[in-house]
Amino acid sequence: MQTVIFACVHNAGRSQMAAAFFNLLAAPSKARAVSAGTSPALRVHPEVLEVMKEVGIDLSEAKPQKLTDELARQGQLLITMGCGDQCPYVPGLRRDDWPLPDPKGRPMEEVRNVRDEIRTRVYDLLKAEGLSLAE
Repeated sequence: MQTVIFACVHNAGRSQMAAAFFNLLAAPSKARAVSAGTSPALRVHPEVLEVMKEVGIDLSEAKPQKLTDELARQGQLLITMGCGDQCPYVPGLRRDDWPLPDPKGRPMEEVRNVRDEIRTRVYDLLKAEGLSLAE
């Protein structure tokens, strides 16, 4: 089973959306995603909850968590979300960065655009990694 870690600073927006889409689209027997942050917030951003609910994904129970060494060792791929110098580096993990704007406090249309971009990138990642999509 391949584990992909999506990370941003606060684990309250981009990385939460990415992990949710990944876990929805990936075959659960082949891959899973977790999300984490270097400085986790107390909760997922309200605007992220709202735009994800629009596409049928409920993140109301999602809790931001810290990217620890133990969590990082579970992964094979780390995808950071445009957090610049605050992005984590984990030795031994393949890494990619998706330079996406932080949705916190943005107008809803911009948050929707970030959501849709993340969904497209997750889908492309699954195809590139050769992971079957969930039925």
